[in-house]
Amino acid sequence: MSPWLEGQHEAGLRAAGAGGHSQLVRALPWLPLPDFPSGTRPCRGKQRGVQQPPRHFCFASLQLRAGKGVGPRGPHGPCCRSARRWPRTLTRTRPRARPDCGRCPAGGAGGPADGVWWDGKAGGDGTGSTAALRRARRQEQLVSKRLLRDDSAAEERGRDGAEIVPDPLSEDEVLELLRGVQRGSEDRKRSLSCLRHALQNKDTQQKFVRLDGSIRTLVGLFTSSLADVQMEAARCLHELSHSSDPAVAEACLPVTSYLLTYLSGHSVEFTELCLYTLGNLVVESEAVRKQLLPQGIIPVLASCIQSPHEAVLEGLGYVLSQLLQAKEAPTEIVPLVLDSVLPQHMLRLVCSGLKAGTGAAVEFAWCLHYIVCSHIADAALLSLGTLPALTTLLLDLASEIPLDAPEGLELLVCPVLRCLSNLLAGDTGCQGQIRDERLLVALFLILQSFLQQHPFIVQEGLWLLNNLTADEPFFCSALLALDLLPALLQLLPCSPMAAELVLTVLCNIAEKGPALCRQLHQALPLLLPALALPDPQAVGQGLELLHLLFLHCPEVAADFIRQGGQQALEQHQSSPVLQGRARALLDMARQPPGASATGPGHSTVSAFP
Repeated sequence: MSPWLEGQHEAGLRAAGAGGHSQLVRALPWLPLPDFPSGTRPCRGKQRGVQQPPRHFCFASLQLRAGKGVGPRGPHGPCCRSARRWPRTLTRTRPRARPDCGRCPAGGAGGPADGVWWDGKAGGDGTGSTAALRRARRQEQLVSKRLLRDDSAAEERGRDGAEIVPDPLSEDEVLELLRGVQRGSEDRKRSLSCLRHALQNKDTQQKFVRLDGSIRTLVGLFTSSLADVQMEAARCLHELSHSSDPAVAEACLPVTSYLLTYLSGHSVEFTELCLYTLGNLVVESEAVRKQLLPQGIIPVLASCIQSPHEAVLEGLGYVLSQLLQAKEAPTEIVPLVLDSVLPQHMLRLVCSGLKAGTGAAVEFAWCLHYIVCSHIADAALLSLGTLPALTTLLLDLASEIPLDAPEGLELLVCPVLRCLSNLLAGDTGCQGQIRDERLLVALFLILQSFLQQHPFIVQEGLWLLNNLTADEPFFCSALLALDLLPALLQLLPCSPMAAELVLTVLCNIAEKGPALCRQLHQALPLLLPALALPDPQAVGQGLELLHLLFLHCPEVAADFIRQGGQQALEQHQSSPVLQGRARALLDMARQPPGASATGPGHSTVSAFP
């Protein structure tokens, strides 16, 4: 075992001994740190077998800039070294843009966009099974609309498993289908089945809703006392709810009250179908949401959340997450949710995800994330013990997760990390609730588990680490005491954003003063390659880190020059963005020891760009 791994093993023992999580004791066999000689520029893209982030999320560009003698600035205000908050929402539908990060790029393999390196393919298989839905979430982002279809839909698929969309029907053919449904013959169920199949076509959907009495007929059959007829009518309505045309969604307004009523039914399959139909409708039309709120959708969901059925809970979480993404959610929906029993049950279901199945836990974790992003719920969530509860969940994940993380677990880890990050970014002074060094060990174990298959989790974890170290000296000292610095530095080549966040965390540590800067001094040879990174933002963070080290620990400057740092800085003197900071650092490094804090050196420090 290498000396670093032996030290990490002892660090894990110390961390686990603090709270009995003995399973956290595990060395971190990270990939070897790439050897980037001074002056070289590693190529952008895949390095050492580390995959680039799949097309899951569209991150806002951080746009961090160096401050004046202090840490980097964040994108949401001039406060230096402050904890940074993720964008207000993470919209789950690909065509819909988040309000503060711009539109996600279109399908296909991407390039650098919004500060993240895209690599992956858009598109899914479009099936309605639970496995396919989760597969779609991984492959084409967290989709907004979901389509449930029964097993007979398999017969309607081609040999390669691709969905076969029926040809559009003429208006006369649609009218004939409607008349067949309206007739009280014994083959009404078969007519409904034919209608359901035809409604998979977008043009047919639009022709159907324009027919006089079409929706009224479906609603009448949906309220039928015949269970098989009722189920087929529900499937027809579900096909309509999947339309991307808001006019189709608004045509379904007469059915919303019945959908709410039937959520208390005894059939799990029927209840699940009603839930996903509601979820599809609310995301498409503000008119639908405005009708559902006075109809009492929040109290109805609150009464359903204690259901013992995993499928019902997952569908309920889907509806709630769709509501919480609405533009009016902070003012009209989140207050209603906070006044109900939903938050405490959501937290319970998220934290029991490892035992009761991850489907519902994933949905409610995103619900918590959207509530936190409303900026009005931090105090309410903290009073429920959200921070310690989610911290304990991360500890449990780290202690139980295998080296090869199971598929789908990344969808739970991501919103949990974001919830913690955003709560820490608030002005509630809640950092003291989770002052536990085991959290750092757990975080690095989780990053290790997902690094190969889901490297976007690295950026999520680094964002949390940034917020932990932004204003809390405890975590800065703990990270160094647990000897996690080598593991942190090995994340530099993962992606441009990962490199920038790693260096931002180091800036947070260096800003805490001379004692921690002296410990960072020992890692100076590992920091020099950051100046050769291809991303200007990351290099700018590296320059900011050097500035803080020179300021608090002047002997670092002389050592930096001896190790070839002058050449590393000189290569940036031709860069319009970096030349001012590079020149200022060269001036600081050339000053005699002890001259950087007073006299001419002091003016140089104050003028750092």
